[in-house]
Amino acid sequence: MTPIKLVILDRDGTINEDSDDFIKSPDEWKPLPGALEAVARLNHAGWHTVVVSNQSGLGRGLFEVADLNAIHAKMHQLLAAVGGRIDAVFYCPHTPDEACQCRKPAAGLFEQIADRYGLDLKSVPVVGDSARDLVAGVAAGCEPHLVLTGKGAVYRGRALSDAFPPHTQVHENLSAFVDALLSREEQQT
Repeated sequence: MTPIKLVILDRDGTINEDSDDFIKSPDEWKPLPGALEAVARLNHAGWHTVVVSNQSGLGRGLFEVADLNAIHAKMHQLLAAVGGRIDAVFYCPHTPDEACQCRKPAAGLFEQIADRYGLDLKSVPVVGDSARDLVAGVAAGCEPHLVLTGKGAVYRGRALSDAFPPHTQVHENLSAFVDALLSREEQQT
């Protein structure tokens, strides 16, 4: 049996616009240009995609699980309209002061993915817009990819800080990451 090809994506700032005020409703969830199409291109090339997201707005009481479900329903609906899909969403509902093991930069959500899919995450690409996204993934064995959207935009034209894992690959956006991944895959066959 061939192991599945998996990409782990951060949500806010990677797939959709980020907000310092949190994304609290479907109306506030707006995809970044080309991001949904990028996920669809991954899917069409045989890649499975999952989302890993800190959602401390739940723990802060800014929105309810029903609101989060509605946000994700919108994401799934818009992805389906362009021929894409996210297989699963893993999220941490805790605030930073709860010191849980699932809030990125801890690797708990990645461990859940490994358990759910029965996979070793070694070399599975993790794509995010912040160091904590990548640190969490690398702790589980993932290959780090930074996108220069969302919080990552501050690194456009600048060297990455020491907070980033070694060998972090940098891409303009999710679409550029997909271009690079599919090109690398083509060269390996």
